[in-house]
Amino acid sequence: MTRNITRRSFGTSSLKLAAASTAFAAGLPSAAWAQGVSYAGKTVELVIPFGTGGGSDVWARFNAPFLSKYLPGNPTVVVRNVPGGGSITGANQYAASAKPDGLSLLGTSGSTQFPYLLGDRRVRYDYKNWDVVMASPTGGVAYISPKFGVKSARDLGKARGQRLVYASQGATSLDLVPLLAFRMLGLDVHHVFGMQSRGAGRLAFERGEATIDYQTSSAYIQSSLPLVKDGKAVPLFSWGVTDDKGNLVRDPAFPDLPHFAEAYQMVNGKPPSGNEWEAVKAFLIAGFPAQKLLVVPKATPRDTVETLRKAFRDMRNDPQYKAGLETALGGYEQVTDQAAEALYKLGTTIPEYARDWVRFQLTKNYNVAF
Repeated sequence: MTRNITRRSFGTSSLKLAAASTAFAAGLPSAAWAQGVSYAGKTVELVIPFGTGGGSDVWARFNAPFLSKYLPGNPTVVVRNVPGGGSITGANQYAASAKPDGLSLLGTSGSTQFPYLLGDRRVRYDYKNWDVVMASPTGGVAYISPKFGVKSARDLGKARGQRLVYASQGATSLDLVPLLAFRMLGLDVHHVFGMQSRGAGRLAFERGEATIDYQTSSAYIQSSLPLVKDGKAVPLFSWGVTDDKGNLVRDPAFPDLPHFAEAYQMVNGKPPSGNEWEAVKAFLIAGFPAQKLLVVPKATPRDTVETLRKAFRDMRNDPQYKAGLETALGGYEQVTDQAAEALYKLGTTIPEYARDWVRFQLTKNYNVAF
């Protein structure tokens, strides 16, 4: 898995998938789209299994009006937030009740994928039962309260030995990545579980209840950068992106920030290595380069799936969409068709050794039962 992930590079107005995704995208299906499918007079629901204000919510609400514009018949497109269980609640409900009619789409995140990959017993959904219609890579930035005297990632050693607090959605949610990463950095972080979204985690940071946080790129740009500008937060590192050889490189959305592996080397004087690093890297990649997926039940008629995919192809060429992409989503290109299918596979597959190592750590240190 970690050897085939695509590289993203900056275009004039957005990040674009290169390497493997570009190759896949060259074969976009066109004849398969059924011209007779119409959404006139209908309501399409984007089910987001998180609360409002987080990255997934921002992502859905940005895409919703453009989906309405480009679906035939211009249906009403609404976002329905179903928070709980770090996204497991909403995903379980969707798996149990969604009809294969193209009127209900589920937006999943790494927080939905991780419990599935780890074999969490609460999971009642199976990605094999869904088809992807759109995928969205993203990034994220970790930051810390200025009260610890840390000015950048190079100063993270100053925070060692001090108790930090992180407001988490859960040990098996997307917050698994910072949980593992902070551990690798030797930080003493107390993880307070139960947040319904990363937006809730950010609010805890703003109130001073949490002292270290991360947000996905879209939420960081919209809601956390003002904290940085006001001197209330110090950015540390991005999670990074991967090149076509699976190497971690700087996120072009945040070129001045080191990626996680660089931050580790700054603190420890050597690059990360070993089984722990390979496990962290595997979940980091599943959680960010292949993070957000928009799916429908696999039984959805093929012409309906292709109609949805065509709408996403068309909206990506909309000048307003292009103009807003960088501000709303950090400039990350939204992909569909075979490129989305490639990311779908990457985001829902993990090496067995990485899964087993992480399961052991979660059971030992956080009493997680699988």
